[in-house]
Amino acid sequence: MLAAATTSTHCPYCALQCGMNLRPAEDGGVDVVERTDFPVNRGALCGKGRTAPAVLSSQVRLTGPLIRRHATGGLEPATWEEALRAVADGLRRTRESYGPDGVGVFGGGGLTNEKAYTLGKFARLALGTSQIDYNGRFCMSSAAAAGIKAFGVDRGLPFPLEDIPRTGCVILVGSNLAETMPPALRYLTELKENGGRLIVIDPRRTRTAEQADLHIAPRPGTDLALALGLLHLVVAEGRVDEEFVESRTTGWADARAAAMSHWPTLVERITGVPVPQLREVVRMFCDAENGMVLTARGPEQQSKGTDTVGAWINLCLATGRAGRPLSGYGCLTGQGNGQGGREHGQKADQLPGYRKLDDPEARTHVAGVWGVDPDTLPGPGRSAYELLDALGQDVKALLVMASNPVVSAPRAAHIEERLKSLDFLAVADVVLSETAALADVVLPVTQWAEETGTMTNLEGRVLLRRRAITPPDGVRSDLEVMNALAGLLGWEKGFPTDPEEVFDELRRASAGGAADYSGISYRRITEEDGVFWPCPDPEHPGTPRLFLDRFATPDGLARFVPVTHRAAAEEPDDEYPVVLTTGRVVAQYQSGAQTRRVAELTAAAPGPFVELHPRLAERVGVAEGEPVAVVSRRGRAVAPARITATIRPDTVFMPFHWPGEGRANTLTNPALDPTSRMPEFKTCAVRLEPAGD
Repeated sequence: MLAAATTSTHCPYCALQCGMNLRPAEDGGVDVVERTDFPVNRGALCGKGRTAPAVLSSQVRLTGPLIRRHATGGLEPATWEEALRAVADGLRRTRESYGPDGVGVFGGGGLTNEKAYTLGKFARLALGTSQIDYNGRFCMSSAAAAGIKAFGVDRGLPFPLEDIPRTGCVILVGSNLAETMPPALRYLTELKENGGRLIVIDPRRTRTAEQADLHIAPRPGTDLALALGLLHLVVAEGRVDEEFVESRTTGWADARAAAMSHWPTLVERITGVPVPQLREVVRMFCDAENGMVLTARGPEQQSKGTDTVGAWINLCLATGRAGRPLSGYGCLTGQGNGQGGREHGQKADQLPGYRKLDDPEARTHVAGVWGVDPDTLPGPGRSAYELLDALGQDVKALLVMASNPVVSAPRAAHIEERLKSLDFLAVADVVLSETAALADVVLPVTQWAEETGTMTNLEGRVLLRRRAITPPDGVRSDLEVMNALAGLLGWEKGFPTDPEEVFDELRRASAGGAADYSGISYRRITEEDGVFWPCPDPEHPGTPRLFLDRFATPDGLARFVPVTHRAAAEEPDDEYPVVLTTGRVVAQYQSGAQTRRVAELTAAAPGPFVELHPRLAERVGVAEGEPVAVVSRRGRAVAPARITATIRPDTVFMPFHWPGEGRANTLTNPALDPTSRMPEFKTCAVRLEPAGD
């Protein structure tokens, strides 16, 4: 009999980082067991979490390195020594021929803090390249940029999830929690049970919108005008919290003037939302004693995403719904470590602790921890899409860790071609993703239950994921991979393989930064169910709630940022008369590289589809289940029609989890937000055609 001992850990998927217990199974794997003591999910798990151990199976995951043999052109088994030397040689050869910036690094929002930190260090020291970014750029970079402008710091939620049921009114903008983070839906249910009100803003009547007291369905890409119209009404109806604005903010006059040019009838024409509904939103939000605005990818994945989030923050500031208990603005981070991944050096312009790479003091501090001259650190590099777009041109070799841009990047067919044009591509991943299948070398690495490391969830709570089982013999950790590659590139020291040793170095590197982890330790995390950053010393209690006394700006005041509406980068026209928006389904996750390999999840969501309104389906001439082609200026995707009255007649929806003919990101527009460099995933112009058989 196997021992009944369990390991307390966390789910490998979204930024809730739900607590779970793992118990040894008869087949040598593990079973998921309920963990009721963790406060975020209190035992609840979605289907992805329950079935997560399925990806640990050797039938599903990679169990040995692969090298592309020129004789056959295919990927074939190799030894670790051969594979690591091939990667080091490919990176070194490219660097010698084209300079350090001829080599790029593309990371993932699922990497632990230790691995994200080491990857940034590896890129800037061992490779000497500025060309590093990660797929978290596609997640909440617009909200991060807006939060820094307004509050001086970016943390997804500046308050714990437990505060949501105790507020008076929540405006949920562009989020379908029922499918993206099902265990979090209980917080909205409890909000309503406590007498609070829920307003959901989404062009589709989703499962989450079904729970709302008021559902608002604007045209995709018009969230900025909607927020400005609401702020206009707040001013016109005398609902501004003048005392809060005067004592705790600056810049109100300019933001007020910008909002007042967005009068209600104009906003109705832009958004399609009737003026009475706009007034009802203002009434519900302002009549409540406390209120929150929570945004997700809907308003953020736009070429004006930073301004859009900024407009919602302005609404919170003008009504005094920030910097006080049970009120505030928050972003629902998507990826498992989307928060920590950008705090500690994967992002093109950042150093550990959320320091800016172009800040001389930041460079000096981090270089001191690393034991190098700050002048040797490269400057900021390209953002994620710009880096991928440069492949095969300025960037000749790429190391990818835990990302699948063949499926997840906008204008994906173009990015696939750019990857194919590289002189050298190496991918470290758990499974043979669509991106790994293009690589010259594939390195199989450990995953969540086989390694220890920290994650930072959407609340800013630093958590410890614990190793529960031994990985297969042919698999190594990402830290071991980077240690070996650094050694082959001439760095014998500086890249430890023990995650706790790496975390202790991360603590020193983050000390004094906006995201200060220096007071957090593995022991504290274990004893306290996680520790909220900033936590600047071991005696500090951590900071579950930010901004209660002051904002993180030099003068402690929040900044209003004046913004005005502008159209999406690509509006419908005669040739492409319909708007496409993309998103997720409950049974799949991100690019689907892992969840598509789980039988139970694939049975629940076997493939892509095109969701469209009955009137649009009739006009196109397509019936339920028939293949329909969706065509944009970037390509064509085909998937079965799913006809429903829960979507606007001028809009179609496609989930983005699948490759091939139904790949939604073949269609999406890489137009970038000027500040966050976020692509415009959420809206582009398309036409529909029957696709036949």
